[in-house]
This record gives sequence, structure tokens and C-alpha cells, in this order.
Amino acid sequence: MAKLSPTLKRLVKATKTLHSKGRLEESVTNLATDSRRVVPGSLFFALPGLRVDGNTFVEEAIGRGAVGIVTEQLIKGVCPVPIIQVSSARRALAEIAAEFYGHPEESLKLSGVTGTNGKTTVSMLAQHLLSKVEPVGLIGTVRYDVGARTFPAFRTTPEALDSFALLDQMQQGGCARAVMEVSSHGIDQERIWGIPFDIAVFMNLTQDHLDYHDDFESYYQAKARLFKGVGAPAPRISIVNIDDSWGKRLADEMLDENEVWSFGKRVDARFQVVIKELDARGGSFDLVDTLHGESISVKTALLGEYNVYNLVAAILIAKSSDVSNLEILERIDCLPAVPGRMELVSSNDDVNVLVDYAHTDDAIRNALMMLKSITQGNVHIVFGCGGDRDRSKRAKMVEAADSLADTLILTSDNPRSEPIEQIFSDMREGLSGMDPLRVKIIRDRREAISTALRIAKSGDCVLVAGKGHENFQEIEGALIPFDDRSVVKELIHIHELGSV
Repeated sequence: MAKLSPTLKRLVKATKTLHSKGRLEESVTNLATDSRRVVPGSLFFALPGLRVDGNTFVEEAIGRGAVGIVTEQLIKGVCPVPIIQVSSARRALAEIAAEFYGHPEESLKLSGVTGTNGKTTVSMLAQHLLSKVEPVGLIGTVRYDVGARTFPAFRTTPEALDSFALLDQMQQGGCARAVMEVSSHGIDQERIWGIPFDIAVFMNLTQDHLDYHDDFESYYQAKARLFKGVGAPAPRISIVNIDDSWGKRLADEMLDENEVWSFGKRVDARFQVVIKELDARGGSFDLVDTLHGESISVKTALLGEYNVYNLVAAILIAKSSDVSNLEILERIDCLPAVPGRMELVSSNDDVNVLVDYAHTDDAIRNALMMLKSITQGNVHIVFGCGGDRDRSKRAKMVEAADSLADTLILTSDNPRSEPIEQIFSDMREGLSGMDPLRVKIIRDRREAISTALRIAKSGDCVLVAGKGHENFQEIEGALIPFDDRSVVKELIHIHELGSV
């Protein structure tokens, strides 16, 4: 039996209103924040934005059949549909979406993962460790998994309307648990308002998004809000990497909050990480529960110390969800590859070619340090910097690569609307010198990857960084198909044919 569509009156009761005018008896069959997606029976939310104000499209939404408008502005004059004025359109969107979908968040145990680096890997590993019997939902950078089906993601942390729709589909798909990547933008813009996280994870804080947050303190404060509850109770357990200085600060500030599970190599960590071996085959480590004097020994094929941290965070999500150590170890034996995260695309002719999402100086530094430690020959890196984003991190990314890679090939990433010459100019500031045998600037990303493959010799490693799982380039408002992994495979095949 199909669910009855709620009335405007019922939905409006779910949020705090400043003023409303018009009859609220109409049934609502759809919620929309984009006027182009309004259909007859829609409730339209005129959200404020950094570039576009939703109030500009109220008239269009009404013309398309909207039965009501939620806005922060008081619209004067005669309006053919009810107007609901609220103090925060985003909070109203979240509260009304929760009511519209029947509060699916109440029947799901949710884990939220935040941090500059590692969110995707931790979330996907945690989903795997949790999903022994029943499906586990996932909302993240690479994909949305709602139990019955999976589809590509369009945003790391979706708008509240989309999040509640996804949680509703998870509930219908038989999920009892879900893991969600939580970005600083998502927190600051209240896209997770009203979502009660059972578990929250903090991985790290390094330079990124300072074009949005202005400074590190604002960036940190946005992340920290997740652990205090964003329109919802604080998480039952907070899992925090205290080897990161911002994580240590967060753990110290949360002493009076709900339970904190700190982890790291520090001796004062609740869960201490003791790394035993790291090499080209993976690594092994002990995870010691210092409170109870228990430990588990873990072996993994994941590469690098930072992946030890990612795996530990996923293990602790599973432990906090009452998954036994034995079950965790059994699931670790069959860990899936995480798309575009240190993904080995080819190892032909004894040259390893990897694709990774690294797009900060810290991520590039960690990736190169790991690859240098397991590569007999030279390490070559291909990467660019995104346009219309934090310019101050570009030179730092190049400086990190310059200090570790044997060859740097600087190229385009997603230039968006910014001139590529400006991006290259910012990147050059991070170079210690311009040796043409070691540093190359090649505008075309495909040509840059091809050049790296030609340079590489037996025993070398090529890292194509920055885009990871993405299958497009964003240039002048257009999304042009481009997948680093597919391009690498195609070019390797062409090079092999050319050498015959």
C-alpha cells in the first residue's frame, strides 16, 4: 500500500517558522531545492548560496507547479502558493525532509567519518567489516550504496534532502547500519542537520578548503561540530586519531563528552598502534586496547603507514558496533580495493603504476614517502592543482613532491574556470629549481601521463595523483570524460604495441 503524501501543514510543524501565509492543506509529493526539478506537488526550498540565491527562482518554481515555498525572506505582495518563512532554510530543509521520509535516521545506526584525508578509505573499509550478514549503507565520495543498489556519488556529503532520501532507501533495502563521509562543507552548511551519528571518527586535519574556511581554526571548528552533534545528540562514541595534533586537541576538548576512543602510536592512546612491518606487500601491526590489556595482530595488503591508520579507524568502528575480533580479522583477509586510492593499475615491465586521490601536500608527501620506501628504482609523479580552489596550497603540494619524487610532471587537474597559466604560476613557486630533465610542465593530462610512462624504467614507479576515482575533467563549466585509470591502461597498451 502506497504511503499517503503528507500535507504542508504536517511538514511545516516539523520545523520552527517565523511567519507563514496561505492555506497549508495541499498535499506534498516531492521536495526540491533546484527549481528545474520542481514538479506539480513540490515544496520548494529557496536556499541561500555562495554564488546563487534560491529566491531568484521562486517564480520559476511556482510556474512549474510548486505548492509551497520555504524561504528565509519575507515575500511581500500576493503569492499564488503558501509562503513559509524560516530563520534557516537549510535547517528547515533537513527537518522537513526527515518528516517527509518518515525519519529513517531513527532506525539506522550511523557512523560518520571526517578528516582531510582518508574519509573514503575508512568508510569503505568499515562498510566491508560491518557487512558480514546484512547490507550496510554507504554515502561517500565514490558511491552511494543503499543496500538494494549502488550508484555513483555526486557529492561527498549530499544536501540534507538527498541524505534523508538515501537513508530512506537504505531502510527499505534492509540496512540496519550505514557509514557516511562527512565533509567540513557538509557540516558548515548543515547538510547533516538532525542526523544522529552513533559513531563519529576524526582522522586528521591538513591544508585544504582554506578558500572556504579562511583559516585552520575555522576549518577545525567545522570538523569539531560533528562530535558535539549537529542538530542531533552527540555521538555515543568518538574515535579520534591523536597522533594528529588537531585530533589530540579534539580528544582533550571532549573529556566531558560521550565516550572517546583515541588511537595512535602515542602511549596515552586508548588503542595503541604498534607497527611491526611495512613493505611492498603491505604491513602488519598490533592494535592494543590499553584499557583492557587486550590486543589483536593484523596483517594487511594495504600499502603505507597512513593506510594502517585508515584500517585501524575502520576496525574501531566495527568493534564499537560489537563485531568480534575474530570476525574482524576474517573480514580483513578479504578487504576490497578502494577505487582510486593507491590503486595499482599496472605492473607491466616491472614498472608499478598507481592512481591515487592525493590532492593535498600532506597526502602527496605520505604517498611518495611510502612509495620511495618500497621502490627499487625512481619514483615519478604526475599531478595538477584544481582551479577555483585554495591557491595557497598549490606551492606546498609541489614542494612536497619536489622533496621526494625523482621526476615531477605538472599538469592539469580540474582547472574549472581558472586559467591554467595562473595555476601553473602558483605551482612553480614550490619548485626548488627547473631542471628540464627532472621537472616538466605539460598542460594536457593525457600527454603528461604518457610522458611519465615513457620515462619509467624497470624497477620504477609512476604515481598519477589528484583525481583518483574521478572519471571526468572539469573545464570551463563542462565535464569532459577522463579517467586516469583507463587512460593509463590505454597508454600502456599503445606503448607496448609501439615497442613491438
